[in-house]
Amino acid sequence: MAILKIITYPEKSLSEPSTDIETIDETILQLIQDMGETMFQESGVGLAAPQVGVNKRILVYNSRAADPEDDETEQQFAALINPQIIEASGSFVSENEGCLSVVDFRADVKRYETITVRALDVDGNPLEFDARGLIAVIMQHEIDHLDGVLFIDRISALKRAMYKKRLFKSLKETETS
Repeated sequence: MAILKIITYPEKSLSEPSTDIETIDETILQLIQDMGETMFQESGVGLAAPQVGVNKRILVYNSRAADPEDDETEQQFAALINPQIIEASGSFVSENEGCLSVVDFRADVKRYETITVRALDVDGNPLEFDARGLIAVIMQHEIDHLDGVLFIDRISALKRAMYKKRLFKSLKETETS
């Protein structure tokens, strides 16, 4: 297993849609393992393949993230291949949402309350499930990545502009030092 490099905004590839996985082979399975390890190493609850420079429709998530009683001594993640949201209802605000690819920024994001996800598991078996709460937020956030959408694309233009200005100023200062 390996820890992968997280791609960060403003990397252009983060805004490109990912392609479907046609064959689940050893390379894909190794990528999934590495993504799971990377997600936990970076203290994330979800990670999409574009965030590690692979524009394929794969995501991993902490399958225990929604259980506050879980002591998390054993890290456990699940993977979805070619996931899509096929149904969504209700709305709420995901407070203080963050992203490993959007450094040092958190914001409130309007999300669906309940979603139905269809995907393949790592064995290529089709699955469909309903998600609510934190798992629904993780699914929407990570599937957005697969569609080339960052959570900052879902906040107000003013907040997004403020973040970009701060980021570009920081990047410019880093280049000159």
